[in-house]
Amino acid sequence: MNIDYHALAPEIILALTVVAVLVVDLLPVEKFWTAVVGLGGLFLSFIPVLTLGFCESLEFCDDTGVRVLFGDSYVVDTFSLVLKGVFLGGAFISILLSVGYLESDRFWQGEYYFLLLSSALGAVVLASSRDLITLFVGLELVTGPTFLMAGWRKGDARSNEAALKFFIIGVISAAILLFGMSLVYGVTGETTFTGIRLASAGIVDQPLFTMGVVFTLLGFAFKVSAVPFHFWTPDTYEGAPTPVTAYLSVVSKAAGFVGLLVLCYLAFAELRNIWGAALWILAALSMTVGNLIALKQTNVVRLLGYSSIAQGGFMLVPFGAAVTAGASPAQLEDAFFATVTYLLIYAFMNLGAFAVVIAVRNRLVTAEMDAWGGLYNYAPGLATMLAIFFLSLAGVPPLAGWFAKLVMFRSALSIGGGWAIALAVIAVLNAVIGFAYYAKVVKAAWFDPIPEAIPADELRGRSIVPSLQFALGLTVVAVVLLGFFPDVIARLGDLTTGFVSGF
Repeated sequence: MNIDYHALAPEIILALTVVAVLVVDLLPVEKFWTAVVGLGGLFLSFIPVLTLGFCESLEFCDDTGVRVLFGDSYVVDTFSLVLKGVFLGGAFISILLSVGYLESDRFWQGEYYFLLLSSALGAVVLASSRDLITLFVGLELVTGPTFLMAGWRKGDARSNEAALKFFIIGVISAAILLFGMSLVYGVTGETTFTGIRLASAGIVDQPLFTMGVVFTLLGFAFKVSAVPFHFWTPDTYEGAPTPVTAYLSVVSKAAGFVGLLVLCYLAFAELRNIWGAALWILAALSMTVGNLIALKQTNVVRLLGYSSIAQGGFMLVPFGAAVTAGASPAQLEDAFFATVTYLLIYAFMNLGAFAVVIAVRNRLVTAEMDAWGGLYNYAPGLATMLAIFFLSLAGVPPLAGWFAKLVMFRSALSIGGGWAIALAVIAVLNAVIGFAYYAKVVKAAWFDPIPEAIPADELRGRSIVPSLQFALGLTVVAVVLLGFFPDVIARLGDLTTGFVSGF
């Protein structure tokens, strides 16, 4: 069997990086070098993603187009390449957020980066998986290491609680997901998504097959923390180390979304009436419950936890609206474009928001909103970046979030029909609610008085560690530039729509 090593180069380099981090951790050198090796490996892994994407323009690359490996189980196409770029970039920024945090206390650094890179490897594999076995292995490789990372502050009861809750829910969701997949395989006799789709054409009304699809969807609903399967999210986000929370909110969540959407649009295409209605309900509930509870939060990390639930609901709006309304293939492509574009922009916004939280928390040693009052008076740069990220999450122009909201609303409204319009109206109302609590954080930082217990003079001018500065710079530039030049991100979204061209 011939192996396309160019197609597998991102995974191979990342796997070698995982081993290299483990080896460097055993050497008598500063543990900081494990982070350097991890960052270098992620950067090198991104190079073949680019060469695969621009293969037609490169002289040494003579195998263009979609690359299918291992009997249709693993596919490298523009969709997978775009998402691999997101996963690698998210892991890169997560390591930048982690360096200063881990060095601030006696944390085990080598093991931490080993686990984070292993999780990122699972996400990269997941982007190309096209059968049930590869999908499940990739997904569990994403989530397994994060159970340990969530409890990295071993002496902190909240961190231990966060890890335990996350582990219990993760194991339950994995069992539900695997049970659903086993039913699907038992009925169809196929593990590849194309095989399942072909085999399902004549058994769409079979109860066992329907049950398998439902259980599979429920398993992924836990993974993406969609309401009503979101119980673990706020406690885990608050108790876990903040860089881990940032990673969970972007890379881990995006991996769950990718698995969910790949299954629905490839394997379960003949059951649109079931999963379309399910996505409609999950979108409406996630937006509404996430936003309403976020309004009452006084802790910024918990607020971002519920915000993450609500943002996941916004990402599901185009799919729920398109399928329940019986959309045309062109409209389904637009729905796919809208969700992927939203996911790409969300990655920059949320990682930036958590970078600011880490920077402010390093000064104030708390994420309680009351203590953030008057932040602009002694840390104007941080207050400005906080406003950029939180207002972008709210969808305020000209920051990148406005384009994410625009393509989401455009996709739902262009479809028409009662169900699509109803979901769009729910999304509009939730966007207003979201603006209220995002603006509340900005108001506290810019206009509230400085609390008496905060030593503003001592905090004024305090420096930020270089790695965190770099992460803040990357995300700020991305959010601002993509707001003014959304065609860049729209082009990436367009590249993924070929994934559903045959729907």
